[in-house]
Amino acid sequence: MGYPDAELSILILDNAGIQQINREYLQRDRPTNVISFAMQEGEGGGLTPQLLGDVVISAERAASDAAEAQVPFEHELVFLLLHGILHLVGYDHERGTAQEAARMEAREREIFALLAAEFLAADGYRIH
Repeated sequence: MGYPDAELSILILDNAGIQQINREYLQRDRPTNVISFAMQEGEGGGLTPQLLGDVVISAERAASDAAEAQVPFEHELVFLLLHGILHLVGYDHERGTAQEAARMEAREREIFALLAAEFLAADGYRIH
């Protein structure tokens, strides 16, 4: 994705924890599956180019979404992390155009397929 030496933090919470972050930082008083906080946007963006930002994931929501979609929990967790990272590197399906949303979705599918082929088995993670 063009950031070979980049760093990011990953925080995995339950629904109550992500709801608190969603409420405090985004003024949305509800749990969600993933939130990204990009360090390269806004005032001060670019000061530390190796720091991409933070990805916060609700494991509880990931588990329920995985069960609903009938996919392994690990696949959903990897997908949410990928989704969050794409936000950190500039992809945006929420504030952008329909074309930008489609571009992000296509990139998600492309990268997830590569990850699945290398690291994910039908029932979870592939052990090497």
